[in-house]
Amino acid sequence: MLRTMLARSLRRKLCLIADDSVVIRNAARSMLTDLRFRTAEAEDGLEVLSHCQRSRPDAILLDHTMPYLDGLGVMAELRTRWRGPGPKIIFCTANRDAAHIARAINAGAHEYLIKPFDRSVLVSKLATLGLTA
Repeated sequence: MLRTMLARSLRRKLCLIADDSVVIRNAARSMLTDLRFRTAEAEDGLEVLSHCQRSRPDAILLDHTMPYLDGLGVMAELRTRWRGPGPKIIFCTANRDAAHIARAINAGAHEYLIKPFDRSVLVSKLATLGLTA
């Protein structure tokens, strides 16, 4: 039992990077791997849901605008499907409008990032959520 708990606490956290832009996914992956996270990627909302069925990411960097199902739709689906505590969701958007960000937080996002973002802002958001690798 103790060995299992220790192994879990020492494992690297998994962050799912969900964005239809390969440039954003590559940049986020580089930052997260430097921070000792494991990463997985999805380029549309349906891939996010599929990935979450296969594994339970610790966090999701979730883009607002994606094909097939946007970030708000993904959060709504995750709420209905997820048993127990779900991943910490960091909503990523280029839209700086406060009402837009409030909709994301009200829909279930734990934090948000304005794109483009840099490493220091990402580190700050992860730390706020207790997601240090």
